Amino acid sequence: MKKLLASLLIGCMAFTMAACGSDQGAEETSESSSAGDKVWVVATDTVFRPFEFTDENGDFVGIDVDILAAIAEDQGFKYELKSLGWDAAVAAVQSGQADAIIAGATIKQERIDSGWMFSDGYYNATQTFVLAEGSDIKGFEDLAGKNVAVKNGTAGMDFANSLKDEYGFTTSVFEDSPTMYQDVILGNSAACVEDTPIMADSIKIGNLALTIPEGMESEGAPYGFAIMNEGNQELLDMFNAGLANIKANGKYDEILAKYLGN
Repeated sequence: MKKLLASLLIGCMAFTMAACGSDQGAEETSESSSAGDKVWVVATDTVFRPFEFTDENGDFVGIDVDILAAIAEDQGFKYELKSLGWDAAVAAVQSGQADAIIAGATIKQERIDSGWMFSDGYYNATQTFVLAEGSDIKGFEDLAGKNVAVKNGTAGMDFANSLKDEYGFTTSVFEDSPTMYQDVILGNSAACVEDTPIMADSIKIGNLALTIPEGMESEGAPYGFAIMNEGNQELLDMFNAGLANIKANGKYDEILAKYLGN
């Protein structure tokens, strides 16, 4: 009887261990499948032509949008692009509600120090002061005693702030580019500061009563795709690898030509 009970007990133990092993294997397979189906959430600001904007059909388009799509196709990953506005996009990545941001974000040390982890630069942009049509301002010296409109958290704001004490002008901060432009058109500010390709496209498309003067631009800095969580390093690595590939195969140049011309 004892031998029979012992045999039954050993049999039950073996069955239990086998069952547990089977469940663990199923769980690992499920996790592996889930990882392959991951959809990365990328935040953006779609009022930043020609890098990201909404077309007449309500679709997201632009240089950043097309570069991300080409890289995702090259690297084989899935993503969801969410238009949140600049401040909300940054907050979403910081809080983990989004995995990354692509929104004409200039690579700068201040952001790196605060936890931004950037890709390789994908476009080098200058910032420029922009004037109302007919303005008599010829250079920075003419801004003394006047106000300059800037967009919050941008390289343009940094550029203006680096000059305002030297040339004696003040600044007003705006949350989006269109409102900033209108402040200059209405005469409330003598100038605004914007990324040069953005401004050139905005003036052309919107027929804005603004002009870009010569000699009032920065040296320029690159835009980067960014994460703020080390757990998303895989996405950053895929972006860099894909960027190198689309530059090598000519797709990158095609995208720039589509929006900026040759």
